[in-house]
Amino acid sequence: MLDLTVNLTSLGFEAGLSADERDLLSLRSRCAGLTVAGCAHAVFAYKLLSLLRMKVNAENTHLCVGVVGAGLMGKQLATALLRGSRLEPRHINISTRRPERLGEYSNMGVACYFDNIRLAKWADMLFLCVLPYQLAQVCTDIGCHLSSGCLVYCFTSAVPLNRLAVLLDHSSVIKPQYEFVACDDVNRIWLLHNQVTAALQDKEVISASDPLSMNGGLFLDQRWLSAVLYSLLNMCTAQKLGSGKTLRLLNGLLETNTFTYHSFVHSPSASDLNNPNDLFLWISLVGAQTKDTPLTDLLSRDKGLRDCISVMYYNIFSNLAER
Repeated sequence: MLDLTVNLTSLGFEAGLSADERDLLSLRSRCAGLTVAGCAHAVFAYKLLSLLRMKVNAENTHLCVGVVGAGLMGKQLATALLRGSRLEPRHINISTRRPERLGEYSNMGVACYFDNIRLAKWADMLFLCVLPYQLAQVCTDIGCHLSSGCLVYCFTSAVPLNRLAVLLDHSSVIKPQYEFVACDDVNRIWLLHNQVTAALQDKEVISASDPLSMNGGLFLDQRWLSAVLYSLLNMCTAQKLGSGKTLRLLNGLLETNTFTYHSFVHSPSASDLNNPNDLFLWISLVGAQTKDTPLTDLLSRDKGLRDCISVMYYNIFSNLAER
């Protein structure tokens, strides 16, 4: 259908704004930026875990992904996961109060229902996309039903990470921490597209959302990336893989030779890992995001490793753009 309002600026959103209201336009851009970058980083984390899962678990190579909440963020995330990776509809479930409104996803083969406990029991990776006032009850409902290896990824910014971990009684939790920084083009870059999936096919947006060098007025705490990498380490530990094989898998996944024992654990502990068949200890992802770790230090000083991660991030979304 022909849009007769195209290029008619007098009918645009900004036309009716007062001078004072125009000063607040940056808030609209920041909101869009948080949505786009948040979905992009979640897809990247899922993709890393999915690629490693295929290497370490020959019997069950796919990840079961759950999304709690189907508001704006939940639906954008589900769409980004389905279209931005090779996640099959049968491997993602959505729990929401109004599943009947998710016909678009049901028709694709996604199971949509309202049963957070059922979802928590089923999922290997669980995304919490609920409002702040809903989070405490959701955590209370699902906490005792999460498997020890389930990775919980939370977008609700109003609840601190340590509090979230207590509510869930679970240490495998990732919660990205974004900050706003001064930027000249904050009102432009994040408003180039109306949909997240369209944004993630734009090379300029992909570059702006790179978790190691974000621009467009947003900054991501680098301990988020440390937590994602530690979650990969934990996956190998859960599969009883020795430290030697774990390091080979992680180096191969990111196409680097950087990772050693000392990359992940403090020196006194690392000195005990003389046998490549010994397992790494299970790492608390909450601790990895609240304290400095050997991996945080490595990422801050090793430009070659950061470049490898950025290349992989770019390639994941470049493949989406080429589909």
